[in-house]
Amino acid sequence: MPAIRVNRDRLWNSLMEMGEIGGLPHGGCRRLALSDDDGAGRDLFVRWCREAGCEIGVDQVGNVFARRPGWDADAPAVATGSHLDTQPHGGKFDGIYGVLAGLEIVRTLNDHGVETRRPIDIVVWTNEEASRFYPPLTGSSAFAGLLDPADVHRVETFDGTLVGDDLRRIGYLGEEVPGSRALDSFVELHIEQGPILEAEAKTIGVVTRIQGLRFMTVVVSGDDGHAGTLPMSRRRDALVGAARMTLFLDELARTTDDAARITVGSLHVSPNSTSTVPGEVKFTIDLRHPDEATLVALADTIQAKLPELAGTSGLGVAIAIGLEKKPVIFDDAISAQIQAAADELGFASRPILSGAGHDAMNMAPLMPTGMIFIPCAAGISHNEQENADPDHVAAGADVLLHVLLERATA
Repeated sequence: MPAIRVNRDRLWNSLMEMGEIGGLPHGGCRRLALSDDDGAGRDLFVRWCREAGCEIGVDQVGNVFARRPGWDADAPAVATGSHLDTQPHGGKFDGIYGVLAGLEIVRTLNDHGVETRRPIDIVVWTNEEASRFYPPLTGSSAFAGLLDPADVHRVETFDGTLVGDDLRRIGYLGEEVPGSRALDSFVELHIEQGPILEAEAKTIGVVTRIQGLRFMTVVVSGDDGHAGTLPMSRRRDALVGAARMTLFLDELARTTDDAARITVGSLHVSPNSTSTVPGEVKFTIDLRHPDEATLVALADTIQAKLPELAGTSGLGVAIAIGLEKKPVIFDDAISAQIQAAADELGFASRPILSGAGHDAMNMAPLMPTGMIFIPCAAGISHNEQENADPDHVAAGADVLLHVLLERATA
């Protein structure tokens, strides 16, 4: 394997330039999926890839594929990538790093005149974050056959537009059928979004699995009432009921085990008036655990307990199950390749679990798949203060380079 490394400064500068699109006052980014800023970020990426000699393909849900051809045109491509869309107050690295590291690898191979048998594809998956419309992981889910493109096109965004119209407006409504592209494997590079690697002074995390998740939407129903005249004893206060449910959920997670995660991250109160007892509350539950049996048991407990809590307060409750993802175990051979590359390059590493969901979850059932983590400062992510060390950024790309090169030349 050639002893080559990426251009550290070029990769960093690309990240900083992309970060100017949708840039926020405190150093972060806001590029919500299929917004004008997302379109501008895609345009910049596509321009850079074409300048690097890549062929560009776009599928029916807006996934972008930048291909560096191999000498065997019929060989399935080795793929890498992530997403360019961000959280409303996102950082410069979440998702974007995995995309631009793929570009830097192509540029590095070009610099050294390296040819590969297999093509190398850099993928930009559509709407990983779900900050502007549901579901999360939209593009990779469609690629995996879990979503129909026609259904995706009919989804209404939080801005009141339709996804299909937005894809057309920003110029990324492609013709390629999602999932029709033959891929040999997929390796995603990402910041950890947690504190473990930094705390243990490890440069590379060899991601062995991603914990499973369940998203639920809960609607608590009571009655609107006058805040000054309705006695406390006669109130059907939906917000009080939702608060009791939230406290129960927090306690359930804390008393299960250290791996359990339950979050109420979105809450809408109606009519949301100072002098009116709330008659309805809608909130979300984000449930995660690496063990499928425990995940199912927690979900069952929630679905049994919330109606019980509602009943004691004279309230109604409806629970809708949204996204469901089983825990994912990554390919042993790719994990071994990541570990071997880290060892060869002299980077301290460790196996690690991903607490966050990633597009690689949807690729794992389809093909050999793996993930690489690098540290992020204080484990902070989904925050404008998200940051990473330039040396770590380059190190992760170096490991990815050697894994992709090994697979693309086999």
